[in-house]
Amino acid sequence: MSDVVFKVAGESASPAKFIAKTRGFEMVVDEPENLGGTNEGANPVEYILAGLAGCINVVGHIVAKEMGFVIHNLKIEVEGNLNPNKLFALSNEDRAGFKQISLRLSPKTEASEDILAKWLERVNERCPVKDNLMHVTPVRIELEQQYAIKT
Repeated sequence: MSDVVFKVAGESASPAKFIAKTRGFEMVVDEPENLGGTNEGANPVEYILAGLAGCINVVGHIVAKEMGFVIHNLKIEVEGNLNPNKLFALSNEDRAGFKQISLRLSPKTEASEDILAKWLERVNERCPVKDNLMHVTPVRIELEQQYAIKT
């Protein structure tokens, strides 16, 4: 199978709010009020956590099917901790991103604990979002010509 390209484009609605569009869907990215936003959507790091949970869900069901069992329901809790000091230029001691991300999976299935251990190992290996979080992915940022402000 060849590469699949995913795209998101959008525009700033305020200093803390961004409206993103992809495949006909709109996503509101906003900060909570205590971080300068209006709390009209999840913030960027919450989207990362949700993306990871969504990816684990998809891969988990694919792998279960390949292994010959059904997951009737999969509850996923994801938690990440970060220090916002670097974001707000208060300190450079911690990195800007998550220090750690933890997932708790609760599958409803007839599969045994041994099968689920093998399932989790395969899910861990195959989740693209987890792979992006665990390994360096080149990110190129380009600056295009600024909009002309008419006075």
